[in-house]
Amino acid sequence: QEAPTLWDVDFQTAVAQAELVDREEPGFYHRLAFARALGDGFPVEIETTRPELVPACVALVAHPADERYRGLFGSEVLTPLFGVRIPILAHELAEPDKGSGIAMICTFGDLTDVTWWRDLGLPTRSVVGKDGRLGPAPFGSAGWESVDAEQANAAYGEIEGLTIKQAQKRIVELLATSGDLLADPRPITHAVKYYERGRRPLEIVTSAQWYVRTIERRETLLARGRELRWHPEYMRARYEAWVEGLTGDWNISRQRFFGVPFPVWYRLDDDGELVEDGLLVSTEDRLPIDPSTEVPDGYSQDQRGKPGGFVGDPDVMDTWATSSLTPQIAGKWEEDPDLFASVFPMDLRPQAHEIIRTWLFSTIVRSELEHSRLPWSDAAISGWILDPDRKKMGKSLGNAVTPLEYLEKYSSDAVRYWAGSARLGADTVFSEEQMKVGRRLAIKILNASRFVLSRLDGSETAAPGSELTALDAAMLARLSAIVEEATAEFDAYDHARALEVTESFFWSYCDDYLELVKTRAYADASEAGPASARQALSLSLSVILRLFAPFLPYCTEEAWSWWQSGSIHIAPWPSRPELAGAVGDSAHPELLEAMSTVLGAVRRAKTEAKVSMRAPVARCIVTGPPVLIDLIRLASEDLCDAGAISSLDFVEDPAASALSVIVELDNEKDQD
Repeated sequence: QEAPTLWDVDFQTAVAQAELVDREEPGFYHRLAFARALGDGFPVEIETTRPELVPACVALVAHPADERYRGLFGSEVLTPLFGVRIPILAHELAEPDKGSGIAMICTFGDLTDVTWWRDLGLPTRSVVGKDGRLGPAPFGSAGWESVDAEQANAAYGEIEGLTIKQAQKRIVELLATSGDLLADPRPITHAVKYYERGRRPLEIVTSAQWYVRTIERRETLLARGRELRWHPEYMRARYEAWVEGLTGDWNISRQRFFGVPFPVWYRLDDDGELVEDGLLVSTEDRLPIDPSTEVPDGYSQDQRGKPGGFVGDPDVMDTWATSSLTPQIAGKWEEDPDLFASVFPMDLRPQAHEIIRTWLFSTIVRSELEHSRLPWSDAAISGWILDPDRKKMGKSLGNAVTPLEYLEKYSSDAVRYWAGSARLGADTVFSEEQMKVGRRLAIKILNASRFVLSRLDGSETAAPGSELTALDAAMLARLSAIVEEATAEFDAYDHARALEVTESFFWSYCDDYLELVKTRAYADASEAGPASARQALSLSLSVILRLFAPFLPYCTEEAWSWWQSGSIHIAPWPSRPELAGAVGDSAHPELLEAMSTVLGAVRRAKTEAKVSMRAPVARCIVTGPPVLIDLIRLASEDLCDAGAISSLDFVEDPAASALSVIVELDNEKDQD
């Protein structure tokens, strides 16, 4: 349809609302006088930043509740310099506290003008051309009536053909001379709309463009947004704000060289002019077609561009008009009906937050139009990657980095670990330090796997046999809880939290449990204690590797291959039932934490004394609640082995809420 269109005068193309950015720029408020058409009363004063659009003014507007102008609604004023009779109207979007509280409606100065023009049914008097200059304005002709057409045309002749800035400067001079400029321009800073890649402010021109009807489906689209599961949930507000703030239908045509063409042609009359209703469309079986090379049915190639012939539509589609069909393209819609029925609607759309208004919105629109349903059930919304100065990384900003250097320097697992640590919805700082942590973690997984496997003889992969010791059961019970928590976090689309809980357990597992059990695991496997240790080590390593596999796929695959067949990435995800058979119902997860507390106290004492971790402890006194003391007694031998403790004494204190530990080092023995 022929309609007001956002237009970039440099790129010479229409721009969709989703491609707009606001930029703060200096400007001026110009206070102008609009004389009353009947000559009665004082002139109406307005303030505008676009005085060059006075010749395009079609009405003045104020808020219906504004007492200052309520008595003027329905009356008329004359535009300064051009003498065009225009009405004073009421509209809820008028801002009483902005400027003088009454504004001029021009066709078109901004998107609010478009809304007023549409809602109030106003005429169109466009003066800004696609080249960013003021085009013809035939005052005195139909639609351009003036009380003094000669004066209006003389005034307009002073600005016709000028650029926007040139015209603004000149018309301000003319208004000052005529006395219609009531004060010196007042400097301000205001938001100006640009095409996201543009260098000059956007203009709104009237042109023929292709649109997808969206405004009439606003409520349906809002309902679809509420039906969609958002991760994080608060991102839904951005979608709703966008849909509620739409000012027009979705303009999908662009005046560019590259893109998907519109598959239509237009008939030409005997003079070679476009026939107004002469749209020629292809039959569906011919699609897709390129109208610049193919011809419509009933025509030949030699009729292209000739009187009585045809011409192809020169426009191409907006990027989002085609990428909005991503689910349909991936599912081979119209190509493989069985596949499409199996995969559509899909489960997940992962994307960043700044294209909610474009990619996500447009995909929902297309799915609603074609299938009357959502294209996917869930949307996982990520943030931006920020540079060290916390600025968004981007090629156009010159601060983007490519991953190859970091993949080679730290490993693919390390880079993936950094990315996997990013929470949905939150911006993430690019961090080599985080990659270093990921590299250390990957190496630790490999080393821990070697350590565990060095204690195993292969029999541990069979069904659990002997009963587990209290410590081994406690570790597996804690690991079972970690599996449940990590699984729940994945189900909630919080992969970062799943990584966090898994990693936290793993470091404790390495620092404490492996140290506590390593001596026992080396003992005779025919005994109950060593057999229990090896069974727990085997099961825990299998589960830990699978928990880490989504985040560190390479090191976990490597470690898995040392003792398991097939790929870890097609192995079952760990589950609580898998661990429950070995753990039983009598495990006490709190034992593992209690043992870690005592072992940590022993290590601190040795560190403060600046002695080796292998240095002997003459005596260790553990005081705490009787329940915890009883549990630690069950694993006291492991504790003495790990801490090199000669004498381990316990003091039960029913009033205690936590453990306290006294460590007496054996200073007479060699500390090396």
